[in-house]
Amino acid sequence: MLHRLRDYDFILIITPLLLAAFGAVMVYSASMVTAVVEGNESTYYLFRQLQWFSLGLIGFIACSIFPYKYYHKLIKIIVLGVIGLLIAVVLLGDTRNNATSWLSIGPINLQPAEFAKLGLIMYLASVYSKKQDYINDFSKGVLPPLVLTILVLGLIVMQPDIGTASIIFLIVSTIIVSSGIRLKHLLLLTGVGVLFILLVVPYMVTDVRIARFTGAYQPFQTPDTDGYHLIQSYLAIGVGGLTGEGLGQSVQKLGYLMEAHTDFIMAIVAEELGFIGVLIVIGMLALIVLRGIFISRKCKDSFGALLALGISSMVGIQAFINLGSISGILPITGVTLPFISYGGSSLLILMISMGVLNNIAKTVKQQEQQDVNHNQAHDHSTGKRNAAHFTGGGRKWQNQSR
Repeated sequence: MLHRLRDYDFILIITPLLLAAFGAVMVYSASMVTAVVEGNESTYYLFRQLQWFSLGLIGFIACSIFPYKYYHKLIKIIVLGVIGLLIAVVLLGDTRNNATSWLSIGPINLQPAEFAKLGLIMYLASVYSKKQDYINDFSKGVLPPLVLTILVLGLIVMQPDIGTASIIFLIVSTIIVSSGIRLKHLLLLTGVGVLFILLVVPYMVTDVRIARFTGAYQPFQTPDTDGYHLIQSYLAIGVGGLTGEGLGQSVQKLGYLMEAHTDFIMAIVAEELGFIGVLIVIGMLALIVLRGIFISRKCKDSFGALLALGISSMVGIQAFINLGSISGILPITGVTLPFISYGGSSLLILMISMGVLNNIAKTVKQQEQQDVNHNQAHDHSTGKRNAAHFTGGGRKWQNQSR
């Protein structure tokens, strides 16, 4: 049993669990006032986050044990499930904050776009790993998977959820670039991507989204409207300084900074725990991303390599967009900070993804150990043959000398 436990990657066990636990603490700190104002107990959002964390922990353990190579056989079911959920959102979804992105199943509220991230990563990793023999054939090896990708992106844009669509677009781009396609095909895909963006831009451009750009890049021109959220985020970050005001001591969460427990939770971290707290969180997220890339490079199986790369890029891209939003580098998109922000579907998928990544890491470690054992056995066998040859030669020389 202990031998099997040693096969797992403890960095990918401890780091996500610490981040999720820290996230629960920060969700409680950032949401207690909001929960009371809404007529709930101060622990309302904390308990809901812990419920999703419990489900995520079960998924994490199960996917850490379940061999990742079997997802090859399940990929059709996964894809049909993702598309079915996205279509159900369009037809039956709940609308919140001007977006129809949630699907209510009894007491459970799901955000299927989060499931689409992991589902599409698995699909593309599976398809492009099978097509390695003819990856340089654009019409046969590169183009077909993109049809499904465009369908998924289209269904998410219809909600509309531009933040998640942007994340998926960047993840897909990362997997495609890493799949080994030719440069000319990559340039062609870039042109197709630009064309897709131009086609959906008229649909995307609304007064609300223009206001987000104005609020991001000219916040002080509209401090009471479009730039309000970013200015409040700046105040939280600035007040925190190096060490922060202390856990639970945020002022901005008292109704000044909206969505303090979701989109802007890192601003609350900065205010309460300072630059040091922010640096620790970013460092742990970076550790997960870099570890995933390392595992991807070590994995000899192309499916596992692309799957590990897709999962690590998902965490990195989502973190970058969230941090860019609260700092004014990017427009506010409603993207949550991985493991930290309040959000059940996001946390569930992230924990499952970490389980899958851990299983890939375990497989890589076992393969490396098998290679070491094989080399040792080979060296031992070679040594025996050399010794026998030397001994036989010695006896022959002795007989000749007699």
